[in-house]
Amino acid sequence: MNRDPAERPEVGDLTGEEIAKHNSSESCWVIVNGKAYDVTEFLPEHPGGQKIILKYAGKDATEEYSPVHPPDTLDKYLPREKHLGAVNMTTVEQETKEESPEEKARQERIKAMPKLEVCYNLMDFEAVARHVMKKTAWAYYSSAADDEITMRENHSAFHKIWFRPKVLVDVENIDMSTTMLGTKVDIPFYVTATALGKLGNPEGEVVLTRGAHKHNVIQMIPTLASCSFDEICDERKGDQVQWLQLYVNKDREITKKIVQHAEARGIKGLFITVDAPQLGRREKDMRTKFDDTGSNVQNTNNDNVDRSQGAARAISSFIDPALSWKDIPWFQSITKMPILLKGVQRVEDVLKAIEYGCDGVVLSNHGGRQLDTARSGIEILAEVMPILRERGLQDKIEIYIDGGIRRATDIIKALCLGAKGVGIGRPFLFAMSAYGLPGVDRAMQLLKDEMVMNMRLIGAPTVADLTPDMLDIGSARSHYVNQPEDTLALRAYDALITPNDMLKPRL
Repeated sequence: MNRDPAERPEVGDLTGEEIAKHNSSESCWVIVNGKAYDVTEFLPEHPGGQKIILKYAGKDATEEYSPVHPPDTLDKYLPREKHLGAVNMTTVEQETKEESPEEKARQERIKAMPKLEVCYNLMDFEAVARHVMKKTAWAYYSSAADDEITMRENHSAFHKIWFRPKVLVDVENIDMSTTMLGTKVDIPFYVTATALGKLGNPEGEVVLTRGAHKHNVIQMIPTLASCSFDEICDERKGDQVQWLQLYVNKDREITKKIVQHAEARGIKGLFITVDAPQLGRREKDMRTKFDDTGSNVQNTNNDNVDRSQGAARAISSFIDPALSWKDIPWFQSITKMPILLKGVQRVEDVLKAIEYGCDGVVLSNHGGRQLDTARSGIEILAEVMPILRERGLQDKIEIYIDGGIRRATDIIKALCLGAKGVGIGRPFLFAMSAYGLPGVDRAMQLLKDEMVMNMRLIGAPTVADLTPDMLDIGSARSHYVNQPEDTLALRAYDALITPNDMLKPRL
C-alpha cells in the first residue's frame, strides 16, 4: 500500500528497503536523483512504455532517467502527492553491473582515440564520435528517416552549387559578423536545437551554451533537452542571447506556460517546429531496441506501447499533430518574442508566413529525420529568394536554413543566396560527445578559420559582399549528378543495416 503523504518520514529518511517493497505495477516507486516518486498511476501514460519503468521499480533509476529527461521533469509534471521525499542513499542497494564486452571495447577505443589537434574539419568529429559513443547514443544522433536519402542529400546538395569568385578585391581585413533577429554575432551560424544532449556528454546542452558564449554565436534551446530549460538559461554569461525551439503541446496551457516563461527568462526568438506532426521512423534508433526486452516483473503483459520505435518517439508523444496556420495568431497574442517557423519546405509557405506576420522561417527538413526524399534547405533557398526579390518581400522576413552544413563554404553559399544565417546541429553534438567543451570550441574555431579563408578567396571582405552573382546554381535542383567521391562524408557515414546483420553468430 502506498504511504499517506501525511505519514511520510522526514526528508532523507526514506530507506532503500522500504522503497524496494514497491516493485510492481500495483505499487511502483522509483528513485531519481536521490528522491523517491510514486509513478504507479503514470505507468500507462509513459511514452516509452511501462517495462522500462518497471525494470527500475523499487530501485534507483537515475542512470537510465538522466540522459533522456531534464532533471526537473518529475518535479514539474508529477502531482505533488506523488513526491515521496528524499532518500537516504546509503541504505539503497547498489546493483553491481558487469561491464559488457561491447562496453569494454568502447572504453579501449576511448583510450586510443585521436588527439583533438588532428581534427581538421567537422566531419572528423563525427568519425571519432562514431567509435567512442555508446551504441544507443550514436544511433539516436546519427539516425535519419527511412533510407536516409534526405540526410545525405542535405550535405551533397551544397556540392552542386559552384563559386564564381571575384579577383583583385582588397580582402586584407575580413569581417564575417552579422545580425540575426537584431543580435550581432561573430559568424553567421547558430547552434540549432538538438535533443538529448546528455546521451553524448554527461553535462548535456550547457556545454554548447559555453561554446556559443565563447564564440559569440546564438544557441537555440531544444524542447527535448536533457538539461532543464532553466539550467541552460542559467549557464549563459553576460548578454549572451538564446532562442527557443518549441514542439507544440496538445495542451495549449502547457505551451503558453513554456512560451511565457521563456520570454520572462530573456529568450530572444521563438522557433516553432512545423515539420513534425509525427516523428519519422529512424531505423538505426529503432534497431538499438532489438534486444531490450525490459525486466520480467509482475503484470507487464498490459504494456501496449510499441517500444521498438526508438528514443525519438519515446519522448515525443505530446506533440500536437493538429497544429495549423490558425494557431499563429494565438502565439502572437501570448508573446512579444519574434516568431519563426522552423521546417518550412516550399516557397508558398514562406509567402504565407509573411502574410501571417511571422518574423522568419527556417528552411529545413529536420536534418533528414522526418520525410525522406524531402528537398534540402539550400535547394529550397535557391527557389525562395528570387521570388521574394521579385515581389519586393526579401526584407519582410528573415530566412535561415539548416541541414548538412559542414564547411564554411556551405555557410557562404547560403549567405550568397540570401539567408541571414545557418543552423548547425549534429557536428557540435559529435564534437561534444567525443571531446567535451574543447571539442565544441575547436569545431567553432575551425569554421571561423575556414570562413576567413574562403571569404578572401571568393573576394568578399564582408557578409554584405556575398551576393547571388558569386554562385553558379545551374545544377542546384538536380538530384542526380556525377561528382567526385566525398571521402570524408562516406567514412563518417554509418550505413544502414539489415536484420541479418543483427543476428549473433551461432557457435
